[in-house]
Amino acid sequence: MIIERTDIPSLSLLNQNVPHYDYADSFQGDFSDKLQKIDITDIGRLFFLSGPKWIEVLFSIRNKIVALFGLKTSGKIDDRQKMIENFKFEKGERLGLFKVYDTSIHEIILGEDDKHLNFRVSLYLDESSESKSVKKLTISTTVKFNNWFGRLYFLPVRPFHNLIVPAMLKSVIINVERNLDGK
Repeated sequence: MIIERTDIPSLSLLNQNVPHYDYADSFQGDFSDKLQKIDITDIGRLFFLSGPKWIEVLFSIRNKIVALFGLKTSGKIDDRQKMIENFKFEKGERLGLFKVYDTSIHEIILGEDDKHLNFRVSLYLDESSESKSVKKLTISTTVKFNNWFGRLYFLPVRPFHNLIVPAMLKSVIINVERNLDGK
C-alpha cells in the first residue's frame, strides 16, 4: 500500500473562502471498493478505531503534558467502541478532543479551537479518476497559530504529526479492506 504526500483536495471544505493556514499537509492512499459499500461515515468511524497502539501512547503522554498548561485534552473515554458506533458525525458533535466542524457527502472536518492554536483534520473520500471501484482517501491537516505559544507547541509536535497521519491513514485503509473482505 502506498501512502503519498499530496495537496489538499481542490473541492475540500478546507478550501472554502481561501483561508490562510500557518501549516497544512495532506496524505493520500487508495483502496478498492468494487461494491461501493464504504462512505464517509464509515471512514470517520474507522479513523477513531484504527489508531496503532503507539499513537494512543503518544496521545496519552501529550494529554498529561498539555493539561499542565491548561490546554484541552481528549479526556477519558470509557466505552470508546460504543461511543463511536453511536457517533453520527453531525456538525457540532464531539468525540474526545475532536469536534465535527463540517460535513459533506465526501468529507468530514474535525478539529478543535484552543487558546494557542486551531486545527482541522479533513477526511476526504473520493473516487479515483481511473476507476469507480477505486476510492482515494485523503487526510489533510491545517493549523492556525493564535499566539507565540501555539508556534512553540507545534515545534515538537510537527515531526510526530508527520509520522502519525500517514500511519493513521494506512491503518484506516487496512481496516476498510478488512471490513470489505468480511474479516
